[in-house]
Amino acid sequence: MQVDKDLLIKLTEAKGIAGDEGQVRQVFQEVTGDFADDYVQDNLGSIFAVAKGQAEDQPKILMGAHLDEVGFMVQRITEGGFLHFVNIGGWWSQVVLAQEVEVTTRQGKVYHGVTGSKPPHVLSPEARKKPVEFEDVFVDIGASSKEEVLEWGIRPGDMITPYIRTRRLNDSKFLLAKAWDNRIGVAVAVEALKYAHSKKHDNNLYLGANVQEEVGLRGAKTAAFHIDPDIAIALDTGTAGDTPGMTAKEADSELGKGPQVIIYDASAISHRGLRHFITDLAEKHDIPFQYTLIPGGGTDTGSYHLTRSGIPSIAITIPVRYLHSHTSVIHEDDYLNTIRLVQAIIDELDSEALKQIKADI
Repeated sequence: MQVDKDLLIKLTEAKGIAGDEGQVRQVFQEVTGDFADDYVQDNLGSIFAVAKGQAEDQPKILMGAHLDEVGFMVQRITEGGFLHFVNIGGWWSQVVLAQEVEVTTRQGKVYHGVTGSKPPHVLSPEARKKPVEFEDVFVDIGASSKEEVLEWGIRPGDMITPYIRTRRLNDSKFLLAKAWDNRIGVAVAVEALKYAHSKKHDNNLYLGANVQEEVGLRGAKTAAFHIDPDIAIALDTGTAGDTPGMTAKEADSELGKGPQVIIYDASAISHRGLRHFITDLAEKHDIPFQYTLIPGGGTDTGSYHLTRSGIPSIAITIPVRYLHSHTSVIHEDDYLNTIRLVQAIIDELDSEALKQIKADI
């Protein structure tokens, strides 16, 4: 199995913050059009391709990534033509400074810019020791006035996203891009759909992605209610702990050691039976994986498991270095092994397995 470089570039370089995921949804439909039996879309914009099983009474399985990335939204325009913004998703101010960004207008025109703040030369010694406040960071797009910015078509509410080109780091297996969180999950869903299309399977599969995960797992609420699956699996990203300064207590996953099976996070405790089923599958097929707890974050599992009368749910995630920044890094083996694990689930999850999963609580 090889990495589909073109697919990853299309997904990561598409722009899509929470509430403005149209570009990514369009890419998803373009790359799945030859493999989907149908599409299901809710009123917020979450979209799932359907791969029908051998019989209508077979399990209905939802595997969902999320379309949105962390970014910003234009809040106001200064008289001098600078843009103040609000954060869409979780950011730390230190990783936002002096970064290239793109502003996308309502008409789809894109303007390049850079984030700015006061230079250290004018700060007091005490101020230099403190993180910069977000209210003191702005975007410079090379405009000379508010009127010029308005002439360009930029308005409050327009999307601002990080700018970086997706590429392999120095011929290694490490891949650099913006928005691995969570376009790599979308890529897993796409590859799972291609696999399901290529062979017979028992399940009725709903493979796709939710909107507005980064602002409170919102799209997963409406998508899961709309589809009403028997089981829901979040395909997402998790924190890597293999960089200098990180401790095992903070994060113990390493890039290249396999996908993460989330035991517990701040939004959900993984379903016991589903966790046992997936980890047994991984061991049976010699697929490396890592048990992970994320007490400071959550995935769409947090919404899935509370929908209707409760949906057995779990998250399978790919470890990422430098999450929620312009420059995130993954390992291609983790991506490929996540695809292998999802394929095994498609092969071996049937109505009898579903009964056993639901009984194991």
